[in-house]
Amino acid sequence: MTLATISIPPSADFWQDAVTRLLAPDQPLGQALAQHGEGQGALDFSGCQLLVPAFSHARNFKAALSRALQRPYLAPRINTPSGLLAMLPPDASAAPPESERLMQLYAQLREHGWLKKMFSARRNADLLPLAQTLLALSDELTLALLPEIRAGAGAADVGRDRWRQALATLLEPLAPNAHGMLSDEAQLVWTVWKSQLDGSDRLVQRFDALLRLATHADLPLVWISPTAPEALDCAFLQAYARRQPVCVLGMDWSGVGLAGPAALYAAAWPELLQDDAVPSPLPARLPPLPQLCAAADLEDAAVQGARIVLRWLEQGKGEIAVVAQDRVPARRLRALLERAQVVVADETGWKLSTTRAAAALAAWNDLVAARGETGALLDLLKSPFVFASDPERGERIMRIEARLRRNNIAGDWNTLQSVFAELDEAGGERRWMVLLARLASRFSGRRDLAGWCLLEREMIDALDMQQALAEDVAGQQCLLLLDDIAGRQAGTALADEFTFAEWRALLNLRLDATSCTPPITDRRVVMLPLNGARLRHFDAVLVLGADAAHLPSPPQETLFFSNAVRRELGLVTRAERQRQQLRDLTELLCVNPEVVLCWQSQQNGEPNPVSPWVQRLQLKLAQHGLPGLPTVQLHAPLYALQAVSASMPAPSAPDLLPGRLSASGFGSFLACPYQFFAARMLRVAVMDELSDMPEKRDYGSWLHEILTRYHERVRDQQPPQAQRATLLQQISAEVFERALAQHPAALAYYARWQRVMPAYLLWAAEREAAGWHFVFGEQAMSQTLAWSDGAVELHGRIDRVDANDQGERAVLDYKTRALPSLRQKVADDDDHQLAFYGLLAGGTIDAASYVALELAGQALGDAAAPDFGARQQVLRQQIAGTMQAVAHGAPLPANGVESVCQYCDMRGLCRKGAWL
Repeated sequence: MTLATISIPPSADFWQDAVTRLLAPDQPLGQALAQHGEGQGALDFSGCQLLVPAFSHARNFKAALSRALQRPYLAPRINTPSGLLAMLPPDASAAPPESERLMQLYAQLREHGWLKKMFSARRNADLLPLAQTLLALSDELTLALLPEIRAGAGAADVGRDRWRQALATLLEPLAPNAHGMLSDEAQLVWTVWKSQLDGSDRLVQRFDALLRLATHADLPLVWISPTAPEALDCAFLQAYARRQPVCVLGMDWSGVGLAGPAALYAAAWPELLQDDAVPSPLPARLPPLPQLCAAADLEDAAVQGARIVLRWLEQGKGEIAVVAQDRVPARRLRALLERAQVVVADETGWKLSTTRAAAALAAWNDLVAARGETGALLDLLKSPFVFASDPERGERIMRIEARLRRNNIAGDWNTLQSVFAELDEAGGERRWMVLLARLASRFSGRRDLAGWCLLEREMIDALDMQQALAEDVAGQQCLLLLDDIAGRQAGTALADEFTFAEWRALLNLRLDATSCTPPITDRRVVMLPLNGARLRHFDAVLVLGADAAHLPSPPQETLFFSNAVRRELGLVTRAERQRQQLRDLTELLCVNPEVVLCWQSQQNGEPNPVSPWVQRLQLKLAQHGLPGLPTVQLHAPLYALQAVSASMPAPSAPDLLPGRLSASGFGSFLACPYQFFAARMLRVAVMDELSDMPEKRDYGSWLHEILTRYHERVRDQQPPQAQRATLLQQISAEVFERALAQHPAALAYYARWQRVMPAYLLWAAEREAAGWHFVFGEQAMSQTLAWSDGAVELHGRIDRVDANDQGERAVLDYKTRALPSLRQKVADDDDHQLAFYGLLAGGTIDAASYVALELAGQALGDAAAPDFGARQQVLRQQIAGTMQAVAHGAPLPANGVESVCQYCDMRGLCRKGAWL
């Protein structure tokens, strides 16, 4: 039997030319045609096997065959190499899952401490990427050397000779001290590769299956591929040709017979041709050239791409390709097109790790690793897959976040449970925290892969994620991935045990290595990589990412494997990868009638040049006095907008008058009525920021708790003055010990309070000597304030109330400020806080003071409010009058002064600055 080759230059007529050549009398299809004769019946080509790179190519071939024959026919048996292998009966010894293969090698690597030292790994899990790299390198070596090993004396001889020759090529120009490191790495790769060459290796099994197919070959074979067959495929074709005729049909890059666009590109890029090729002269007439679209930035690249695609659709183009060389603007382009209700069929898919389903699994593992850190907790709870069927899910998450932010909880499992311990079980928040903490406590120790997958599955069930994941395309793949890692599909299991850190690293690697392809329902716009456009024809093509950083794609070196070593071992070199990518680009430009090359001309404020290949094409055109590549820039249509002058907002909302009013709420009204409208009437709230550092409000809360507990003990037990310093120190230590467990930086506030305590005790003793004694502290109060046609409930929490022997009562309000600033505050007529507390007490308070908890010199003190009774009456009338006016529809203008506005959270609503 024979093995023939057919080479066809790249052009839009590739498939038609291929059919014409295959119908020649000496080819399998031609022989079938000759046997049928000139009759008008259906031609039968089913006695021929045709292998194409992808199933999409079968449609192109059959369309070309129909055009050539113009009569009914039975098509050849068309398949892909992988599809043909999938039709074989399953092998009794199936290859292990990739995760098991990876972890089996990792389990061996982690036993060698010198590996961690060599590759600067701080922990065992850092060796997982090394194991993944070694397996990829082993697969490359197997693809290149396995046929030679099978044909020769075996791996021990053939492989070792090639290996030594390659290392000698690398080591010769290096310094002598490099031999030790390289010999260690070489021995590592050699050992790993030999361990993979057994019957359970998937590539070995694939090669054996191909040889079995060749042994039982009973049909002539046509192999169609735009690239040269790999070593394993060549061995298969040679074995097949011993029993049946084989025809290998590929792309012709010899330079002979190049015409039209191919000749132009070969002249600009001579390296795309074979090494001994002679480029053809430039064509007499220039073919349609690609257009250039230089976008200003990432957003402009996506917008320009979307406009170009939409214009093509308006022109009636039904097959449009987007080649995503740069995936970042490609994602943005896809979002813009979907906003315009244009579905993008993504043939490449996205990394599973970038999907929301995978993010939910990663968020759980991050939460376990962070031991209940608040940010990780909120990331998990906000995933749409967590507690998906709970009807009150959204409200509960908002309450949890508000509580954690308000109390600035950095988070750990004990703190989280204590924060929600006092809540009613009906709210669900406490139950969630207990459930999460209990589940997280199980993710410890060492387990095998099946055990970790089972635990992950239990977590999915406990957090009510199963149904939501099963209804999501990416979620389904996540569940299948867990089954694959556990070895359930292959019926295998790895006995080695791994820590949670190792399991988490493995899962992240597998999520990142798995592609998620959504179901394709509309193929008008297809997104694919450059090599995905091989042997395909589109009405128009947009290449997104035609800059120097993405075209050609950046090289990826593997360990010490330089191009010299790869060349000696028969592996693909960087130059060969770039040559193939250049051939893919050339084929794309030759086949498709309209191509736009788009890129970001600016990145991070720096010029970003177009691909050097495009620059060389421009140079070749200029050298021959020809016009350069055309450019395209699509601008948004112009619309006439009517200018509307902005004015200060002054809404009126009598129906939104709040039923309750606090001292801070009324202070907000006095500062800016619009601020009160947005925050208290519309209830627009800004979440507090979580901070690893305690804030001054936290310090104030700790002091309030300390002083309340201290004065309650003094009131109830009446300890002598000599023991009170010890009592205050003890209570302070208890409160700050709890605070330090959550915020170690609270130590600075603790030291600050310790300096204040002696002065506070001295002030408290003087006040007690003056006849005042503590009555109660930290008590919530409310009082109804009514007017002729309405009322509002005043509410708040009073820090402390004292009484004396004459029956007088005084309100004390603690402030972490120095005494001079408090004296200035009470002297201000606009200060209403103490008078508001007097109204809360229903007229039972005779005096009020601010208490300074910050040293001024070495002393503390209190600042008493002057004319306290009169101030209460003025405040009562002021509150009643303003609230009544709001209830009657008075406007609420945004008339705050700049000192208020610069810190106002509602400035984005009132838009101050746009109307001034």
